[in-house]
Amino acid sequence: MDNDLVKRLMWSGMLAGVGALSSVLAQRVAVMLWRRLFDEEPPE
Repeated sequence: MDNDLVKRLMWSGMLAGVGALSSVLAQRVAVMLWRRLFDEEPPE
């Protein structure tokens, strides 16, 4: 792990993965809240 390029690539990949997971989680929470608040499916 002495190569800075490898570390930067790994960091970028991990950051992208966490960002994608956060986005999916945020959407699921928003859909759940919408359904509970308005008792209907969210708009598309």
